[in-house]
Amino acid sequence: MMSGDLVALRPVTEDDLAVLERFLTEPEAAGPFQWLGWSDPGRWRRRWAEDGLLGEDGGQLMVVTGADRLGFVAWRKVVVSRSSFHWNIGAQLLPERRGRGAGTQAQRALVRYLFAHTPVVRIEADTETENIAEQRALEKSGFTREGVLRSTVFRDGEWRDVVRYSVLRADVA
Repeated sequence: MMSGDLVALRPVTEDDLAVLERFLTEPEAAGPFQWLGWSDPGRWRRRWAEDGLLGEDGGQLMVVTGADRLGFVAWRKVVVSRSSFHWNIGAQLLPERRGRGAGTQAQRALVRYLFAHTPVVRIEADTETENIAEQRALEKSGFTREGVLRSTVFRDGEWRDVVRYSVLRADVA
């Protein structure tokens, strides 16, 4: 279990799958910037049965405080060339757990985890330009704003711009 000041990260258990499914079946749980429409809630269970949501190309960990499940963090491999890749990360907290610093702590813990257990030199994160709270959380987590990617995410009938952030291994050494 990886710990932050307020939160810990741990592998997903079968009992956690119902919490993860909420993000795919409840618009309120996903939140205004993550609700992309109805999605197959069974995908979590299939992936969990296959690899426990911890694969070579990415994974998910639960964000917890004690026995309380707050949400999850995730990462996916971004292949840059045949000899290099980096991670793109994200965090999703339940609505009642947002706005108290847990997301910042979870992202910091995930960055430490990925740098400790994988050889990447770069971790990046993207968020919509209108998601000011997530931009602040990324900056508090040690990420540097790199720029705006235009028309990257399709949500609620519109193409939306995102802000790209990154943290390098040297930034946290």
